[in-house]
Amino acid sequence: MAFRHQLMQDYPSNGNHRSDYLPPTGKEVIMQTWLITGVSSGFGREIAKQVLARGDRVAGTIRSVGAAKDLREQYGNRLWLAELDLVNGPAVTSTVNRAFAELERIDVIVNNAGYGLFGALEGLSDDQIVHQIAANLIGSIRVVRAAVPHLRNQGGGRILQLSTYGGQATHAGASLYHASKWGIEGFMDSIAQELAPFGIGVTIVEPGGARTNFRGAAGAALGAKLDAYDGTPAGMVHAILTDPTRMPNGDPVKMAAAMIASADHNPAPRRLVLGSDAFAIIRKALKDRLSDVEAQQEEAAKTDLDTL
Repeated sequence: MAFRHQLMQDYPSNGNHRSDYLPPTGKEVIMQTWLITGVSSGFGREIAKQVLARGDRVAGTIRSVGAAKDLREQYGNRLWLAELDLVNGPAVTSTVNRAFAELERIDVIVNNAGYGLFGALEGLSDDQIVHQIAANLIGSIRVVRAAVPHLRNQGGGRILQLSTYGGQATHAGASLYHASKWGIEGFMDSIAQELAPFGIGVTIVEPGGARTNFRGAAGAALGAKLDAYDGTPAGMVHAILTDPTRMPNGDPVKMAAAMIASADHNPAPRRLVLGSDAFAIIRKALKDRLSDVEAQQEEAAKTDLDTL
C-alpha cells in the first residue's frame, strides 16, 4: 500500500484554523502520508519520527504546536501540524477535513491520542468519567467518521486504532479505561466490515506495557484515593502507577516500527498484539471467556422456540 504521489506547490486552506504548515517550495516525492493524532509524546510521536525519517509525510494533531518544534525544525514541510483537543467534536471534523484538503491524499490514519484514567469507580468524578469516554472513545469515532468519506473517495487507505491489551482483558481499578477501550474495539470490529468493500483496512493495535510516558500521565490523574479500598486490587492501582521502580518491558521504538510495518500488510491484520505481556494476558482472557461460553451450550439452546 505504499502509494507514491507528489506534493503540489500550494494547498487550499479553509482559513478556519492555523496549523503553522509551510507549503513546500517545489515538488517533492513522498512515499506515504500519515494522519496521526497526538504526536507530542508516546507512540504518536515515535510513529511520526519513524515515518518522517524514512521520507514520508505526517499530518499531526497536537494539543500545543510548540511541543513538536523540534520535529518541525528537522523535517520542515513534511510535517503538517494542527492543534486539536479530541473532545471538541466540530474541531475534529474540521481538522481532518482540512488535512485532506491541504495534503490532497492521506494513506494511513493513526488514531493514537488518548489517556488512561485509573482508580476505584467510587473515586471518579462525573467530569473524569465523561472526559475519559469523550477522549478515548467518542474522539476516535469522530476521527474515523470525518476521514471515511475522503478515504472512500480516494479509493482506499488504512486505519490504525491504538487500543491496549486492556481492550480484551480487565484489571480492577481501571473500569473507565477498559470501558473506553472495549468500546472502541467493538466499534472498530464493526467498522472494519463496513469499510472493507471500499478498500479501507482497519487494524486494532493492542500493546502491552511500554516505556512511554503513559504511566506517568496516568499516575498524575488518578481518581480520589478511598481508604475503603486499601489492600484491595483497585486500591493497589495508586501504588503501582506511582512506583518509579515498576518499569514495563515494551520497547516503544520496536512497537512503533511494528505498527508502521502493519500498514503495508494486505489484507490488514484485524488485531496487532505487541509485547509478551499483552499476548499472555489476552490469550488467557480469551480462553477463559470461551470456556465460560462453551459450558453453556446446552442451556443456551433451551431458550430457543420449540420446533413445530
